[in-house]
Amino acid sequence: MADFYPPFIRNLPLADLSFPGIVAHMLQGDRGQAVFFTMEAGSEVPLHSHGDQWGVVLDGEMELTIAGQARRYRPGDSYFIPAGTIHGARFPVRTCVFDLFADLQRYKPRA
Repeated sequence: MADFYPPFIRNLPLADLSFPGIVAHMLQGDRGQAVFFTMEAGSEVPLHSHGDQWGVVLDGEMELTIAGQARRYRPGDSYFIPAGTIHGARFPVRTCVFDLFADLQRYKPRA
């Protein structure tokens, strides 16, 4: 799965993340941000909140907790997290996820 994404996605700017084991390539738009995530097995995103987020699991599996409700997501499963909702995720296996953020600069590019 190291090459799950094609080269043109892997060549997008890297997001400046503080989550160990997670790499993200981002595409900036004038109405939001698209991010292609790769999470190593055992990585986690702690509970947090921000603007609207929609995503889909492309490969692997994640346990996503939204407003205190945990659910497992597998390839093809999508989710929506309304603005301000507390959420976090755990990844038991290496996982690829595509997310769209309403926040214009949810992540900044890595310097």
